[in-house]
Amino acid sequence: MARPTPIHRGHRVALTIRLGDVPQLRLALNQIDSTVGDLSQNAEAIVHWTRHSAEQGAHLVAFPEMALTGYPVEDLALRASFVDASRRELRALATRLADEGLGELPVVVGYLDRTEEAKPRYGQPAGAPRNAGAVLHRGGVALTYSKHHLPNYGVFDEFRYFVPGETLPVVRVHGIDVALAICEDLWQDGGRVPATRTAGAGLLLSINASPYERNKDDQRLELVRKRAQEAGCTTAYLAMMGGQDELVFDGDSIVVDKDGEVVARAPQFTEGCVVLDLELPAAGPVPEGVVDDGLRVEHVTLSEEPLPAYEAEFEGGYADRLDDAEEMYSALVVGLRAYVAKNGFRSVLIGLSGGIDSALVAAIACDALGAENVYGVAMPSRYSSEHSVGDAEELARRTGLNLRNVPIAPMFDAYMESLGLTGLAEENLQSRLRGTMLMALSNQEGHIVLAPGNKSELAVGYSTLYGDSVGAYGPIKDVYKTAVFRLARWRNDAAAARGETAPIPENSISKPPSAELRPDQVDTDSLPDYPVLDGILELYVDRDQGADEIVAAGYDSALVARTLRMVDAAEYKRRQYPPGTKTSTKGFGKDRRLPITNHWRESP
Repeated sequence: MARPTPIHRGHRVALTIRLGDVPQLRLALNQIDSTVGDLSQNAEAIVHWTRHSAEQGAHLVAFPEMALTGYPVEDLALRASFVDASRRELRALATRLADEGLGELPVVVGYLDRTEEAKPRYGQPAGAPRNAGAVLHRGGVALTYSKHHLPNYGVFDEFRYFVPGETLPVVRVHGIDVALAICEDLWQDGGRVPATRTAGAGLLLSINASPYERNKDDQRLELVRKRAQEAGCTTAYLAMMGGQDELVFDGDSIVVDKDGEVVARAPQFTEGCVVLDLELPAAGPVPEGVVDDGLRVEHVTLSEEPLPAYEAEFEGGYADRLDDAEEMYSALVVGLRAYVAKNGFRSVLIGLSGGIDSALVAAIACDALGAENVYGVAMPSRYSSEHSVGDAEELARRTGLNLRNVPIAPMFDAYMESLGLTGLAEENLQSRLRGTMLMALSNQEGHIVLAPGNKSELAVGYSTLYGDSVGAYGPIKDVYKTAVFRLARWRNDAAAARGETAPIPENSISKPPSAELRPDQVDTDSLPDYPVLDGILELYVDRDQGADEIVAAGYDSALVARTLRMVDAAEYKRRQYPPGTKTSTKGFGKDRRLPITNHWRESP
């Protein structure tokens, strides 16, 4: 079990000042990593962090969205057996907390539920599952509620899985009314945010599992500030941390006051507990009836009287922010570590060509798993440059990973003698031999293979099926080539700043990218320069702009037409590529869903 991590105090500190008989509340926000389907271990983590929160003197404890089941559960939500297991585990968790002396401490936790009386209607999921939250207290479930706004964009399919909540849940704790929400309830206008103001709550607490994307931390901060002002009260945004398949959760929990000023902000990519002393308005008459957006107030009083005045110990703080490159690199490390560990593996295998992509993947793997658990294979062919193996060996020396050299020439010659391949078939044979070798070693030794392809290559189909696309996970699948270079340089600079050996050989960064499948081959033989290519791809893939719009942005008409044709023709390849960490607003896979058989073509 991970040790509790205190909030890192930065240059911005919000001081707590006693203003007469204003009620106080010590809030504990636990941004933890859950595993989908491992209900018992997730419950164990909740007990562990609740105990830690109690030791810090917390009066109200919270855990992220669907922390008990993991998130997202996808089609598991449609299995009655899994929903029933979640409900049983929730009740057992409430009992256990009381048995361990924690029953007087209210605990807010996300889980999977269903409506008690399902009324099947057209367009609703069978069984009426709910993305739910519960307040556990004194050995029981004091209150349950479910997400009101259901996201249905990007990676989210919550209309497919859940029915919406129709209440504004409010719980009174030590004389303070706390309104409760779940993730999308803050991201969408209306609903529980204005309802919180109408109900007169002193605190809005939102539990979340909001996946990481580049620049989302800035967007998230502005969102929470805006919603706090709309709700008219202090707002706490508790985020999940960790990884689940393609998704990474970056933590970054935020608490702001009613004016939108930051009171506390937790570290990114760090599991831990944020404890905060708050002074909040005293609760008035019990709110009731129907409020904004047709929500019915559901109010439960746990403790009516305010706490005796105490000296505040946890005054808030602002964790240092990561710069853009460090943030993305951290996401890639967390995503790979979570995928390997949660799927029961310990080690990874990478084909090392001496190039920038495999070098960056190797550095990420070493940081995620430890160099002793990273195995590389150099597989030179007759077309490999002299520095190809040398750069791979230098990478191994710098990082400490395990490296072996297995030339593919004998296998290649045997195939060529039997088949007499030429041209593209001959080139791709080399890549497929390497893929076969990696999978054979994976089967023999128990490593999982990492595919080193980047988003630029996947976009235009510049990869070989069953060759360099072989693997169980693609760490840089959602990273454009220009960003690959940027991350490699950042990682080396970060090492130098710490007085460590830079992991990636300079030659891997500076030499022209090449697949080395024919003499003197470089990527620009087939592709535009990567800064130009990535500019076009970002507009077409990430922003869904058409050819005319891209040309209007300043790109050559013929080049745009050629690039878009390559992207459209490569959809069948992308469908067969392994999952990989999502870092952008539109990664290949769940974010971007296009038919393989598709005769529509953009034309400038």
